[in-house]
Amino acid sequence: MDTNRGRFRMMEQTRIETPSTVAALTRGLEILRCFSAREPRMSNSELARLTGLPKSTVSRLTKTLVDHGYLRHDARKRQYSVGPSVLALGYSALSNLRVADIARQHMQALAESTGALISLATRDRLSMLYIEACSSDTLLTLRMGRGIRMPIMSTSIGRAFLAALPEKEREYLVASLKQKNEPVVGSKELEALAKEIKRYQEDGICLSIGEWNADVNAAATAIRWEGGSELVIISVSGPSFIITENLLMNALVPRLKQLAQHISKQLSSFGSF
Repeated sequence: MDTNRGRFRMMEQTRIETPSTVAALTRGLEILRCFSAREPRMSNSELARLTGLPKSTVSRLTKTLVDHGYLRHDARKRQYSVGPSVLALGYSALSNLRVADIARQHMQALAESTGALISLATRDRLSMLYIEACSSDTLLTLRMGRGIRMPIMSTSIGRAFLAALPEKEREYLVASLKQKNEPVVGSKELEALAKEIKRYQEDGICLSIGEWNADVNAAATAIRWEGGSELVIISVSGPSFIITENLLMNALVPRLKQLAQHISKQLSSFGSF
């Protein structure tokens, strides 16, 4: 089928062999990606055809995934379906959507009253992913949307994410960014990050003053709540000729921090999810 060949090509494009790649894990993830609402059950032969992997390899992978709860096996039909462990991962992702649902109205109110872009983001692999973005109707505001990816090292959201991580996790992520080297992570970028980590430790925010984009100023902080397991970042940003550094620090950052605290309290009332 054309659909299957298209999916196979997509998987081939995402299969990146590097010295740090764990081949078995990569192939196991390829197996899981084959399942969808349209094709919830698949046999080893079908999985082998879609991934391009030998059937013997697929059989070993599916057995391992069944053993760890990521797949279920229907022995009578000789088919597999997604198991509870995958659903647990899905619920973790859905928690980010819950955060956005709770935060959205407050973000929009702040965007309307300031003319700035108010964004909610989390990390996806080696970039930051917008899960919500609210702006006013003014033509001079930034226009960004959900699903936009941003760099980690040069943005306020990426820096706040790194600063809020435990030290060992932060070091591992920075090392991964350095290994990728796209964009370049050199001494200048590391010095800027160290400065913002210190700012976060002292004042709870990170800045990016024309560093991601020469015409954009931004500040960000983390949203934390009781029972929450996700690290979510909220930011305020806008064109530098409107959102000046002085305005950002003296007027917008206090309101951003107040909003983050308010959202945290609302999330805590829902408990862990």
